[in-house]
Amino acid sequence: MGRWHFLYQNPETAGFSGNGLTAKPLVRQDALETPAARLFANLRQDFNDDRVIQAMERTPRELFVPARIRHRAYEDEALPIGGEQTISQPYIVAMMTSALELKGGERVLEVGAGSGYQAAVLSCLAREVVSVERKPALAAGARRILASLGITNVAVFEADNVLGWPSGAPYDAIIVTAAAPRIPQALVGQLREGGRLVIPVGSRAEQHLVQATKHGEQLAIKRMGGCRFVPLVGPDAWSE
Repeated sequence: MGRWHFLYQNPETAGFSGNGLTAKPLVRQDALETPAARLFANLRQDFNDDRVIQAMERTPRELFVPARIRHRAYEDEALPIGGEQTISQPYIVAMMTSALELKGGERVLEVGAGSGYQAAVLSCLAREVVSVERKPALAAGARRILASLGITNVAVFEADNVLGWPSGAPYDAIIVTAAAPRIPQALVGQLREGGRLVIPVGSRAEQHLVQATKHGEQLAIKRMGGCRFVPLVGPDAWSE
């Protein structure tokens, strides 16, 4: 899947470039007319998953970031969206989405809706998306943008004092857009047999992106690279 990058999603560092393990070779910039075209051409160099890149191309990222930074929507960086949260770097959106291995008929749980961008990408690739967000203003904003785009297969809920959305379980895939100290058993319990959980795991300072596939009482773990995300807050995760 190309070279691994350290992918900073912390709002204190979002919007500042750098920190890849190695620099990505760029497509000829003079041959590409727009920032979006350059971004997606570069992502295609790193990911052999054109369904995911096409879904990202169909999703207008500029609508999911604050108006004051919309001119930066197609930079390959995490950007602040308010509430001490970020919209993830496109590179890591592609990596995490590809790791879900979606075929089109799945029910997917997203933990951490943020502005709704990741859910919008998932809506192109899965049958149904359930997204939970603990910050009411972000949840309301995500619903509004998704509705304006005519996306009808995503439901955004405000998170309560449980992790995930157990009433909708089981899910074929779960994606978590915040970092946990360990793989939360509460989410494993909401995963269907053979399902994939993609989550950043580690300390508050630094994590590894993990794909965990459920096989009975066991998880097959694949570590996909270093990253840094805002903390996942709640039961079976970090406290405030």
